[in-house]
Amino acid sequence: MSPIATGVSPTTTGTANLNGGDQVVDLAVAGQHTGPALADVPALDLFSLAGKAVIVTGGARGIGLCIGTSLLEARCAHVYCCDVLPEPNAEEWAKAKLVARRFGGKISYTRLDITNVDMVNEAFEQIYEESECEVSGLLAAAGIQQMIPALDYPAEDFRRIMDVNVAGTFFTIQAAARQMQKRQIAGSIVMIASMSASIANKGLTCLAYNTSKSALLQMCRSAAAEWGQYGIRVNTVSPGYVRTAMTDQLLAQRTDLEEEWLRGSMLNRLSTPDEYRGPILYLLSKASSFTTGADHLVDGGHTAY
Repeated sequence: MSPIATGVSPTTTGTANLNGGDQVVDLAVAGQHTGPALADVPALDLFSLAGKAVIVTGGARGIGLCIGTSLLEARCAHVYCCDVLPEPNAEEWAKAKLVARRFGGKISYTRLDITNVDMVNEAFEQIYEESECEVSGLLAAAGIQQMIPALDYPAEDFRRIMDVNVAGTFFTIQAAARQMQKRQIAGSIVMIASMSASIANKGLTCLAYNTSKSALLQMCRSAAAEWGQYGIRVNTVSPGYVRTAMTDQLLAQRTDLEEEWLRGSMLNRLSTPDEYRGPILYLLSKASSFTTGADHLVDGGHTAY
């Protein structure tokens, strides 16, 4: 058998010449390529979002805005941040605007209640209609959490968490997928889940939060299976404990919690929002072109114990 050469584009007829290895590609995809083969793209360029736009829910602060800023560094042409807050965190937003100017991109903010399906559909329709570039990605990072013992959990609070974290997330990924399918965009949808979906924990991530995040993992697999036919990929990222302004306030009140959290970390520390830039950029870019329906644990080894 002749040696196989990889990384070469298919022929115009969608066939591969196995003799000599000059035009060999995977026969299963040889007839499916509609553009340049990824093997022709330099490795680092696979992570570029140049000429693309991405919507980020939960983009007023924290992980959402941190990732939105990092997408600008990856040459994203426009980052559309959405959140229920009246306006984004002033300090973080000022930094994001500086990064946008430095890398030649744009960042904008829309107030959005993701539990209002009509508002979500209207906002996404407007973004896709007005965007000067292809809106190829969605980072669904909006969510809430509460620290309440399960025996004392008020029904209205449980419903609220499920409404935001599950129903609201579905409304956003549904709206994005509809627009992508309508415009024939082979896009990428990433949802922020949690390692709490894989463990039992009585700390910050209690019953309602764990339940809602577990639902996102199933939602990811089901959506990926249904929307793969349109070239739309759906994945989740499950962070470990993250040090944010919110968790700092909690740890200041409950000093015992930090010790508990650290016992579960193989790296013996909490994470910071910037440590999720790489995994999420990977999922929103061409670098993950064959990745869908998957949960990506970024938890410092917590769930491996």
